[in-house]
Amino acid sequence: MTAVATLQATQARTDQVKAIARDARREQTSLLSLIVPALVLLAVLLFTPLGWLMWLSVVDAEGLTAAHYQRILDDVGYHKSFWLTFKISGLVTILAILIGYPLSYMLSRLKPTWAALGIGLVIIPFWTSLLVRTYAWMLLLQRNGLINDALIDLGIIEEPLALMHNFTGTTIGMLHIMLPFMVLPLYATMRRIDGELLLAAANLGASPSYAFWRVFFPQSKPGLMAGTILVFVLCLGFYITPELLGGGRTIMISILVARNVELYFEWGAASSVAMVLLVLVLAVFWLLGRFLAVERVFGVR
Repeated sequence: MTAVATLQATQARTDQVKAIARDARREQTSLLSLIVPALVLLAVLLFTPLGWLMWLSVVDAEGLTAAHYQRILDDVGYHKSFWLTFKISGLVTILAILIGYPLSYMLSRLKPTWAALGIGLVIIPFWTSLLVRTYAWMLLLQRNGLINDALIDLGIIEEPLALMHNFTGTTIGMLHIMLPFMVLPLYATMRRIDGELLLAAANLGASPSYAFWRVFFPQSKPGLMAGTILVFVLCLGFYITPELLGGGRTIMISILVARNVELYFEWGAASSVAMVLLVLVLAVFWLLGRFLAVERVFGVR
């Protein structure tokens, strides 16, 4: 009887485990069915246009072709545009870090009321059209603009500086627009860092600089990396600001795509440039994933 009872108990536990597994699969199926509409919508809105661009990049009037990609490999103008785009994006990202990190640190150390006021001032540009902000910089940077006039009146310069229709003007305009994208993730991360940790480090004999670099800075890295990725990737696709402040001399990839479509009606050439840029961006994310956990950067545990 003991053996029979043991066998029955084992069978009962096995049946119970199977029932739990069935319930878990049923629950997973139910949850999956809830996200199916979102997945379909994502496929329609994201992958359909992407597939269309990919198709346009490999066809022409005669059928399948690699001519558009071959042109990118052979044309020095394309090489210069890609290099200029990544150079400006990298420079704007570095400047945004140099300005945004101290600003975010200062805001995170303020009392909540003053911090909220500071963050409000940071996000105010979001309430203004990108085009309006770019035209405002044109008024400031032109030869007879406020900046040149002020520098001449102060006796700092004798001739107006070339601050617009060049690399400098494009960088300044893009930096102003991108700075909030660096400050906001940094501030959100720094605000969660316990200030008592710095006090504890100081009580243990650490200097302010040592406490900052060994205690505070490592905990702010997720916000720093998130802001860096946001700024760099968004800069790669900028169009209005380099078009207006660059004055036709700063040809970034977005301008190259627009000209292929608007001037030459070359949808295939424009699509191939867009696909190459997409591959390069994915390569950047892949490299980041090799050296740091990207999911940790965005707060996923």
